[in-house]
Parts: sequence; C-alpha cells; structure tokens
Amino acid sequence: MIGTWIQQIALSWLVYRLTGSPFMLGVTSFAAQFPILVLAPLAGLLSDRFDRKRLLIVTQSLLMLQASVLAALTLSGLVQIWHVLAAALFYGVAMGFDTPVRQSLLIELLDDRTDLPNAIALNAMLMNSSRLVGPSIAGLMLALVSEGVCFLINACTYVAILSAAFALRITRHKHARAHQGLSQGFAEGVRYAWHSVPIRMLLPMVALVSFTASPYVTLMPIMAREVLGGGAHTFGFLVGAAGFGALAGTVWLATRASVNVLARFIPIAASTAGCGLVLVSLSHVMWLSLPLMVCVGFGIIVTAASVNTLLQTVVDDDKRGRVMSFYTMAFLGIAPLGALTAGSIASRIGAPHTLMAAGACCVLGSLLFSRQLPQLLREIRTLSSRPAPSA
Repeated sequence: MIGTWIQQIALSWLVYRLTGSPFMLGVTSFAAQFPILVLAPLAGLLSDRFDRKRLLIVTQSLLMLQASVLAALTLSGLVQIWHVLAAALFYGVAMGFDTPVRQSLLIELLDDRTDLPNAIALNAMLMNSSRLVGPSIAGLMLALVSEGVCFLINACTYVAILSAAFALRITRHKHARAHQGLSQGFAEGVRYAWHSVPIRMLLPMVALVSFTASPYVTLMPIMAREVLGGGAHTFGFLVGAAGFGALAGTVWLATRASVNVLARFIPIAASTAGCGLVLVSLSHVMWLSLPLMVCVGFGIIVTAASVNTLLQTVVDDDKRGRVMSFYTMAFLGIAPLGALTAGSIASRIGAPHTLMAAGACCVLGSLLFSRQLPQLLREIRTLSSRPAPSA
C-alpha cells in the first residue's frame, strides 16, 4: 500500500504537470475508479463461487504489470496523457475485481468471528499507515527524481504481496450454487441487500461520504500550488495529513468493538469529514490546513470502516461476496463520479468553493442519517445476536 500511494501521488502530479488541468485530474481519477462501480457486482459473485486466494493472485499480478508498464513509459520519456488514462483505466479494472475479493477473504483468515471488528480495524490501520507514509515519501521523491521512479518502486512492492498471497493457508469455504446463472446470482444479492434494513441504510451513507469527501485528493494539487503556494512536497504532506487522521481513526476503531458504538459514531465521523473540508477551503496557510486534513481523513475512514464492520456482522455467509461488492461500489466505485464532478466544478468555480460545497453536502447527509439511527440500532441488535454458523 505504501507503493500504491506513492504511485497515486506521482500519477496525479504527472497529469497536472502534463496538462495543468483540474478537469484532467478528475478524468484520471474517474478512469482509475469508475470500473470498480461497474465490475464490483461481477467480482462479488465470482468471489462467492470460486477460490478467493487464486482470484487475489491474478488481480495482484495484473496490478504489478500495470505499474511496470507505466514506469517503463515514464522513464523512457515516451509517456503521454493518453498512456496515463489507459493505465488508470487498466488499474481500475483490476481493482474492480480485486477489492471485493480481498474484503470477503478477510473473514476466512479468522478462527474466531468475534475478532472481526478488530481485524477490520487492523486492516484499515495498516492501509492508512501506508497512506500516511506513502504520500510523504512520494512528495520528497518527486522533488528529487522523476515520477517514473515512483512507478517502478510500486511495481517492485508486488513481489512481497504475491509472496504473501501464495503463502496463505485457507480452508476452502462453501461457494454459491454453481448451477445458478450469473444474472440470477446477482439478482439474489440485490434482493437480499434491499430487504435488509441495515444494508439499505448503511450503503447510501458511505456512498455519500465517498462522493462528497473522498474526491479531496483530486483537488489537492490545486490547493497545494495555487492556494498554499507550495509544490509537490506540499501536496504530499496534505494527503499525508489526511492519512494520519485515517490512521488515528483506525486506532480508535480498534478499541471500540461494540457494533452499537460504531453505528452511533457514523454520523459524527461523516460530519467531521464534512466540516474539515469546509474549513480547509477557507484556509490559506499550511499550519492550519494540515490539522484540518487530519479531521477529513479521520472522518472518512471511521465512516467507511464502521460501515464495513457492521455489514460483515449482519450479512449471511453465502451472500458475503456480493454484499461486499455493493460496499465496494458505494465506497470506491462512487468516488470517481465524485472526482469527475469535483474536477468539472472546480474548473468553473475553483477548488476552494468546490471543497466547501462538498463538505456542506456531507454534513447535511450525516444529519439526515442521524434521524434513522434508532431503527438501525434495533435491526443490528437483532441480527448480530444470531448464533454464528458452524464451519
């Protein structure tokens, strides 16, 4: 994940260097993430049917290939904007299959399912530790070497990932009925999610945060250069500050195993992210923007990880892959639509005003969610009290 964040920061900086366009920053983010929205349902269905470890190895191999090609093009000086967009699209396709597989694989690594909230928190903590370190390293590297070196480093990190994947020893889980068609399997998952009150309430909330708050990364190069008067290192530190907030959020989550506590904190976390964005849009000094970005990162990850934990707590095992694909769509798949929208709006009214509007929408959505919280808590208590199925 450190390598992934180094590549993402370098890719955004490369696009901005090549085009100088806020809109192209949004298009690149859209290309890298929109396939997740389209492919996640299919990936979730495949995850319920086939060996998740093998699927993970395939997707990680494709991601390694993408990083290697991007490094070769950039280091050779041949890279053009259409190369970057194609590489971003390829990355999005691979991640569209990879993310639901990894999300549904997590519970298979546990002997005791009561450890699930802590496992999800640990997973998020590791990812956000990388989010803290990766952008900071990328900012320093971009000041010293080219973007191509950043892409090459990311490609090398997949050696460790693939080694770990091959070393996993997992008891095969029961897959969905093989004779069921793809459309039937997908429709079954949709009906299940719609008739489950917690799923029906939680997914829109995480989708709202993803659409309004997560695209801050798209606009940070503009805030770094045009508002704060910095460069690549400023960009890296801003994103790194959000990563620090996300890391703090995962540490907090690891100490809050109660699903009731997590549910109650979702609107608070979403409001924290929204208020942070509004205040960042008003800041013109680095020392104030950094702690505000900490609040943004904290709010986003606590909302997303809390929803993840609650969904994994209430979902039936034979629907887990499909439900987690819906979560992937809501959290990662909606983000490119937000990035494209943010980039387009920022081209007209500027990045600060765009961030202010996004933060206000996030706060409003969290207030509406709060009104439904009592019903959500009743449903979660009922579903989480069910006995765990035997292995």
